[in-house]
Amino acid sequence: MKAGPTTTVDAATLAASLPQVLAAPQDNGPIRLLCARPAPNQRSFPDQLHLTRAVGVVGDCEAANPWLKLPDGSPDPRNQVSLMPARVLDLVWLDQNPLFHPGDNIAVDLDLGAANLPTGTLLQVGTAVLRVSDEPNDGCAKWKLRCGRAAYDWVRAKAHLPYRLRGLYCSVERDGVVSLADRVAKL
Repeated sequence: MKAGPTTTVDAATLAASLPQVLAAPQDNGPIRLLCARPAPNQRSFPDQLHLTRAVGVVGDCEAANPWLKLPDGSPDPRNQVSLMPARVLDLVWLDQNPLFHPGDNIAVDLDLGAANLPTGTLLQVGTAVLRVSDEPNDGCAKWKLRCGRAAYDWVRAKAHLPYRLRGLYCSVERDGVVSLADRVAKL
């Protein structure tokens, strides 16, 4: 992907929206969207995802070609599943073009901030259990291309990092299935 969307959210809209984003539920948040990446720069939006300790999201290309690896070259389990605040996704994914979806596996209406979900927190997600990772998700070049410079700067602002506006990573602690009808709850 060499070019992003023609229209992206502006800094003023993001700044004005921060209170609404931070007002997300503290627990038992509804899942709004599921995403798998069958290949780089491809997205599918299934009704359910299968999550396993062995690969993370079954059928997602991240398991075969991870960006974060252990010293032996195998995938680092700390980023098997990515969660994104649904309220942020609503702000940055303006045209709903699958090519420009950020690629996070689960968009949930939940406060993903470090104060609410510290590293190590266990989450019930469908029949699976996830553990919040210490690996930060603070945006990358692909995020900037897909969502725009203003969104990139907004999620990376030092004052905003504790809010995890870009989302968070999790490891799979118990295999299971997550569906659009499920919620994300703290254990």
